[in-house]
Formats: sequence, structure tokens, C-alpha cells
Amino acid sequence: MLAGRQLTVASVAKPDWSLWSLLFGGRRDRYEYDELDPSNPDSARSSNVTAPEDTGVTYHSKKGHFRLHALCIFFALASFVFGYNIGIIGTIYVNKGYKHDLHNPTAAQKGLITGIYYVGTWTSFVFISGPLNDRIGRRWTSFIGALIICIGSGIQISSHGPTALAIMIVGRVISGTGTSLIATTIPLYQSEVSPAGQRGRFVIMNHVGFVTGLAVAFWVGYGFSYWDTGKGTYLAWRVSMAVQYLPAVAFMIGLPFVPESPRWLIDHNRHDEARRAMAWIRGTTDQDKVQPEIDIIVENVRYHREHDIRSWKVLFTDEQLFARLWRATFLQFIAMMSGATAIKYYLPTNFKALGLPTKLALLAGGIDSTLKIGCTLLAMTLIDKLGRRKSLIIGAAIMAVSLLINAILPQIYPDNSNRAANFTCIVFIFIYTFGNGIGYGPTAWVYGSEIFPAHVRAKGLCIAASGSSIGSIIVTQIWPIGIHNIGSKTYYIFFAFNAVSIWLIYMYYPETKGKTLEELDELFVKKEKAVDREQRDELSQPLVQGDEEDEEESHFVVGDDDNGK
Repeated sequence: MLAGRQLTVASVAKPDWSLWSLLFGGRRDRYEYDELDPSNPDSARSSNVTAPEDTGVTYHSKKGHFRLHALCIFFALASFVFGYNIGIIGTIYVNKGYKHDLHNPTAAQKGLITGIYYVGTWTSFVFISGPLNDRIGRRWTSFIGALIICIGSGIQISSHGPTALAIMIVGRVISGTGTSLIATTIPLYQSEVSPAGQRGRFVIMNHVGFVTGLAVAFWVGYGFSYWDTGKGTYLAWRVSMAVQYLPAVAFMIGLPFVPESPRWLIDHNRHDEARRAMAWIRGTTDQDKVQPEIDIIVENVRYHREHDIRSWKVLFTDEQLFARLWRATFLQFIAMMSGATAIKYYLPTNFKALGLPTKLALLAGGIDSTLKIGCTLLAMTLIDKLGRRKSLIIGAAIMAVSLLINAILPQIYPDNSNRAANFTCIVFIFIYTFGNGIGYGPTAWVYGSEIFPAHVRAKGLCIAASGSSIGSIIVTQIWPIGIHNIGSKTYYIFFAFNAVSIWLIYMYYPETKGKTLEELDELFVKKEKAVDREQRDELSQPLVQGDEEDEEESHFVVGDDDNGK
């Protein structure tokens, strides 16, 4: 189906470094698709389209450019709910009414309330999210996730009386189950509708939604902290948790009006729907214009069906797939073991330990979480330029230094005896947030969402994401107990994980930027028989641009040319 289609770059544009271009467009070149006669390579019938650099995917109008951004932003609304659900619990931990209703939970009970959430996420990641995504699609899986979060939050809000702790735990497990559906489905959808050269930017919109929800949660918690008399003692923390229903309901209402992932539709033999969806997303009414992109996906799905990789077991038995699985899983695990979970959940508590009063600690938490939004927007501009590996390494190095400072200074100046030392620690918590915001925070999800083949992408990402749940369970149990017993020495544990991860990423993680989801199949291939390599070459030729600065015109081949190469 791809035979005889050649892509030509008619002219090379200079890079556009404006803020709008960095965030929403980047550089744009003009492409032409030529219909080639196998017997006469010089004959062609051309139609002009435009596309972002090195993507193999075409925007056919400004409408398509706008639609893709709007679509990814809309799905990020679910990630907002996810982030709010996590962030609000950190503000509730220091709320007087919550402490009273939960009978002043101990450090171990706080760890249980926080950690049990990830029992729900792990269960869903491993047993529910992947099969559900494969069966009902990305849209309705995210709908169910948002609905489950609402149910779980309602149960938490009802916590009171002698069984308050038990009710809270049940609600946390249910909410965790829902957020795992959101956490895997949203980046999966965004990666499947995005051009390869800008996929990192679009998938990071998932994390923008998450950190925005986190920030709003801290500001809402800060605002409700002033409602601490009369009915406020009972209602403040409950109302602040209920705020998440507004974006959750808006997301669920809007879902039926957006298209399903074309890749999922093709995987379920719904090719006509896939063409319509892809044409709508790319901003054209001419479905023939998106046919080259559809053809590549179809060939990829066909190849993997013929090679029997639909079962999740193959992720462990196939050497090439396992190479992807352990990398994605470890990345999710180390992203949590970097200390990110503890910083998110216990941020106001950490600030209070450095001498800040409750309201000021909540204010600092709001500022820190707002900083995350700026860092994630910065990551959107960097990830497809620096690449995944450099983003991860730079972020881990910044986090390691920040944690080391917070470990050392309180030991030199114990019991908050030096205000300058406390202030320095607070500043380095903000710097830690910067490192996480450009590194593990968004990039772990980008990397995991793009390296698996189409037929096992949902299963692979879900199993990999379970690594984040395991890491979060460990961190949320260690942190409150560690801080209570050994103080700032707890930071050394997470400093070590960051330091080791820098070496591991450098040694074992290949760069994935700029490659189509189908081209990534080649990245993890180490040894193949000649016949297998030939079959993969038929799947899709890499759209890799040559030395564009030195050449007036560059040529790309999509599929087979007339020589069969």
C-alpha cells in the first residue's frame, strides 16, 4: 500500500525560535507527496501539504494544527483531575478538621493512607487498565477512570466517626484505581495522535494538566485553611476535595464529542472510522491525504498480528519487547524513588519541618506547585530538542544536588537553629521541583508511551506504569517514618537513587526523539534474521532527514521505492 509514494522537501526553512513557535508550532517545511510510476521514476503527480519537521505526518491546514493542540489539551483535563486528587491530600494532612475527623493519625497511619492509594493504582495498572484500553478504547477508558475517581473521592469525603480511617482507606484505594486509568490512557492517546517530531511536546500536555491540577489543589487547600472556625472545621477539607468534581464532570461530558485514537480503531479493523478520525485530527476533509499515515499504521498492526505479539506474556518472553519493558518499568520506578512522591504528598509537612507555620507552609506549597507548571511548559520546548536522555539526566542531577543539600544542612544546624540554612533548604526544594519538572516528571511518561509496538502498547505502558505504583508505595511508607526517626538523613536515600539513575540512563537508554511510533520498532532490535529484517523494512522506511543545512532539497521514502529498497 505504501509502494511508490515518495516525500520530497521542496525547500528548507530557517528555525523559528519565537515563543509561539516553540510552544505551538516549531519549524515548518513544505512537503510534496509524489505518486510514482514504478516503470518511470521521473513521472509524478504532486499535491502540496505542509508538515512539521521530521514527522512523517502532515498538517493539512491551520485547522488541523489547532485541533491537535485542542484535543491534547482537552485530554489533559483528565490529568488535571488526577493531579488535583493527589495534591489536595497533601493540604488536608495539615488541616485541623481532618486531623480531628481522622483522630489525629500517626506517622505510620499517614503512610498507610498515602501508600494504600498506590495499591489501587498498581492493581489497575497490572490487571485492568491494559485490557480495558484494548477492549473499549482510549476515550471510554478515560471516562471510566474519571468516574471512579469521583466515586472514590465521595467515599473519602464521607469519612467520619470511629470507622473514619477505614472509610478513608477504601476511598483512597478506589481513587487510585481510577487515576491509574487516567495516568496510562491520556499519554497513550496523545502519543498515538501526535506527529513523531513533536510527540514529546504533545504528550507533555498530559503532565501540564497533572501539575496544574496539583498547583490548583495546593492553592485551594491554602484558601480553605482560613475557614477554620464553626462549620469550616468540619466542611473545609471536604469541600476542598469535592472541587475536583467540576473538571471531572466537564471532561466526561465532552468525551463523546472527540474522536477515538486512529491506531486503536485500526487495531480493531475499523479502518473507515480511523480514516475519518485521522482526517479530522489533521484538519482535512480529503481522506486520501491521510492515507499514507494510515497505511504505515495498518502495516505495523498487520506485521505484529502475523508475529503473534498480542498476548501480554510476549513482553516477558520476547527479547526485544522485554528490552523495552524493563526500561520503561524501571524509569517509572526510579521516577518515584527520586523522592517525587514524598515531595508531592508531604510538601506542606516538609516546609513545616523547616520552621514555617501551617498557612505559610501551604502558601509555599502553592508556589512550588505553580513552579511545576512553568517547568513543564519549559520541558515542552526542550524535550524534542534536547531529547529524552539528556532531559532525564539533567533533571536527575538537579534533584540529586537538591536532596543532598536538604540532607546535610539540617544535620549541621539541627532543630531549625539557623534561619539561613532553613531558607536554603526551602530554596533547594524549589530547585528540586525544577529538576523534576524538566526530567522524570514528564519524560518518564513520554518515553514509556512511545517505545512499545501498537499491539502491546497499552499492555506495555500499563505494566511499566505499575513500577511507579511500587515506587510510590515504598516512598510513602519510608518518608514519614524516616523523617520521624532519622530526620533529614532520609534525604540521603533518595539522593542515592538519583545519583545511580544518571549512570543507568546514560548506559542503557537509547534516544527516541523524532521517530515515528512505527520506526521505534527498529530501535530495540539487536539481532534479526535477514528475512525478519526484510519484513520490518517493508513496514515503514524511516523518515530521517539528511544534512538539510547543506542541501537545497532532501528526499524521503515512505514505504518501498521502485527499486524495492
